[in-house]
Amino acid sequence: MKGVWRVIGILTDPFAEWARIEHEPGDSFALLIGTVAPLALVPAVAGFVGACVIGVVVPGKGELRAPILDGFAAALLGYAMSFVAVLVLGLVIALAAPLFGGRRNFARALTLAVYSASPVWLAGVFLLLPGLRFLMLLGCYGVYVLIAGLPPMTRAPRQNLPGFVVLIAIFACALTFIAFSAEHALFGAAV
Repeated sequence: MKGVWRVIGILTDPFAEWARIEHEPGDSFALLIGTVAPLALVPAVAGFVGACVIGVVVPGKGELRAPILDGFAAALLGYAMSFVAVLVLGLVIALAAPLFGGRRNFARALTLAVYSASPVWLAGVFLLLPGLRFLMLLGCYGVYVLIAGLPPMTRAPRQNLPGFVVLIAIFACALTFIAFSAEHALFGAAV
C-alpha cells in the first residue's frame, strides 16, 4: 500500500515526495516487487485487452483483433521488458552520475528510474482504445518527475542537470523503441 501512496505523491508533488524518498534506505527488490510489478501490469493488460478483446475498426475491413495467444505473448514480453528497461536505465543513471558531478549509487538510480517511469506505465491505460493511444504522451510527465528527482537522488549540481536529463531521456526513448520494435517484430498486430 505504501507504493501506491508513493506513486500518488510522486505524481502530485514530485519535489516534496523526492525529499521524503531521499532520507529512506534504498531497497531495490522491494521497489521492483512493490512498484514495478503492479504498475507494469497496466500497459500489459490494457494493451492485451485493447488489441485482442476490443480490437480496432479498419475502414473497409471491419473490426480487427489480434490473436489471443499472440496478444498474451506480447503482453508478457512487454511486462518483462518493463523490468529490464528500468534496471538498464537505473544502471545508466548510476554510471553517468559521476560524469555530471553526482554520486554513483545504483539503489538510488533505480529508484529514480522506477518513479520516473510511473507516469508512462499509468498512461498505458490508454492502450485500451486505439483512438486514445495518443494520450500515452501524458507519460512525458515522467521527465518532470526525473528533473525533480535528479538532485536529491544523484547529488548532481543543478547546472549539470540539463545534460544529465537529456542523456537519460535519450536512453529511455531508445529502450522504449527497442522494446516496441522487438514486440512488433515478433507479434505484429498484437501490439
